Amino acid sequence: MKRIRAGQETIDNRQRGRRPTSAALGKAILLVLLVVPLHASLLTNAFAKVYIDISSPSAKKLPIAIYDLQGPSGKEIAEIIRDDLTFTGLFMCIDKASYIEPAAGKFSPQNWRPLGIEAVIKGTAQEKNNGLAVEVVLYDVLEGREILSRQYQSTRELVRQLAHTISNDIYQAFTNMPGIFRTRIAFVAEDDGEKGIYIMDWDGHRTRKLGLKGTLVLTPRWAADGSKMIYSSERSRQWGVYLLDFGKMSEKKIFASKGTNMAGDFFPRGDAITFSSTQDGTPDIYVMSLKDRSTRKLTRTQGIEVSPSVSPDGTRIAFVSDRGGSPQIYIMRSDGNDIRRVTFEGSYNTSPSWSPSGDRIVFSCRKGKNQICIIKPDGNDLVQLTDTGNNEDPSFSPDGRFITFSSDRERTRGVYIMRANGEAQKRISPQGLRSYGPRWSPN
Repeated sequence: MKRIRAGQETIDNRQRGRRPTSAALGKAILLVLLVVPLHASLLTNAFAKVYIDISSPSAKKLPIAIYDLQGPSGKEIAEIIRDDLTFTGLFMCIDKASYIEPAAGKFSPQNWRPLGIEAVIKGTAQEKNNGLAVEVVLYDVLEGREILSRQYQSTRELVRQLAHTISNDIYQAFTNMPGIFRTRIAFVAEDDGEKGIYIMDWDGHRTRKLGLKGTLVLTPRWAADGSKMIYSSERSRQWGVYLLDFGKMSEKKIFASKGTNMAGDFFPRGDAITFSSTQDGTPDIYVMSLKDRSTRKLTRTQGIEVSPSVSPDGTRIAFVSDRGGSPQIYIMRSDGNDIRRVTFEGSYNTSPSWSPSGDRIVFSCRKGKNQICIIKPDGNDLVQLTDTGNNEDPSFSPDGRFITFSSDRERTRGVYIMRANGEAQKRISPQGLRSYGPRWSPN
């Protein structure tokens, strides 16, 4: 039985309306930094049998019974696990009224087979050392055996992260793939008359402000390892590109010039970024080395070239250009050569973002209003995923199975998530907080 101890984490929601001190900035960054080690350690285990083939479009939902864990916070933990697994579209959580054997009773596969239930989860939660000690056992009904048995420890303040950790282990036991339940979403929100960067759990809980503010702040972008973030901000009447380093707990301006400078994306190794700038007149796309701050110009047209997004392998860049008369998605090699147009349907296509495998690009397409669409990099298989309100700023989850985006469908613009096929669309950002520009963390 494997024992896992959750890391410590600082949460501070009290910074309001002012530039943070170095201590406050460090505390705000700490809440993001310290959730990484546990998540990474959970991905070292592989499970031999694959119960659910997530690559199969015809995969049926697996019927599963999830008992409320016995003891303090047990019901809360079980509810979070049910919500996590249900949203994937791969599991069907059976109503607790159908459960036959008692929670504390011995698992008997004969009790479940007639009901068509294929898996059962039981567990306990106990107070220990001013925190929680949780034990979870996952049973295979058809084979009548345990397929997962683990213990976890956490402080009470991290009960949601503890539950997401359990969900990740259960998901991996069935799919042999890592779960996304400990990931986060960064976004921009308006607060106290200014725009700031916020981070929340993938399901919208534990929303907290990083304390990084400017008169204007635009969409943050994560590095591939989650250790850094870049974003644009207007400060003292100058647009700059800023780098937030979680490891060093520091923020610094890495590029500024006359005109407007907009952060683009990291290259996979984290040693270079893309951005767009009007320093030479019209917006063009540049690459910058983070080692020596040298820049290289990739586009040279009289039109608008913005929103560069680097492919997962770093060989291609998707971007928006109006060189053909209207904003459309284009792709070029990372050296600026071999530019080709991807979108031809509609007169306004923007905000491209690659899937983790590089086989799809999600973007905002104008279909009356702005909607979220998805397309292959060769321009084939265009699919519209949304149809209500104005929908923008799409970004894939690290497993490519979900998409986050912003929408004004409920009057106040907010951050939403959905499955990558457009199903299960729901708002996750707080009501009343005008939110947009979401980006899913890589881990």
